[in-house]
Amino acid sequence: MAKAKTPKSSTARQADGLPVNIGIDAKHRAKIADGLSRLLADTFALYLKTHNFHWNVTGPMFNSLHTMFETQYNELWLALDEVAERIRALGYPAPGTPEELARLASIKSTPGVPDARQMIALLVEGQETVARTARGLFPTVEAAGDEPTADLLTQRMQVHEKTAWMLRSLLEG
Repeated sequence: MAKAKTPKSSTARQADGLPVNIGIDAKHRAKIADGLSRLLADTFALYLKTHNFHWNVTGPMFNSLHTMFETQYNELWLALDEVAERIRALGYPAPGTPEELARLASIKSTPGVPDARQMIALLVEGQETVARTARGLFPTVEAAGDEPTADLLTQRMQVHEKTAWMLRSLLEG
């Protein structure tokens, strides 16, 4: 009688079936991939919100906000790929369905069309949320000695904190 095959875990191996051996144990890689999946989901939620606001902004600051939001959503779009590719390099699938991303995201969609000032405030909140999500993953990344992920997180935090500051400055005065 033939022994039943144990299914290979698709979450711990690359597509070719080879185990991932990059100097980070599987337990740490799993925790980091989970955290990066939340970062990916928050980044995607912020991308959608920013793109929506780009399309729908009105008022005296229309031109400057329309252009600023476009710059921001393009940067977020590129960041999505960087985060997803890091998850893949760790040997795990990146979440890619709307349902998965919505479940993992801490940023929720905004119903209706807020006015320009509300849009700015909501984007400040979103940028700060993504920065906090990235920052929250650092203890795990540092414990694993995962310098590439630490570098990615540092870059993402710099972008989100600077963008939040720039947006916040529009609400002062």
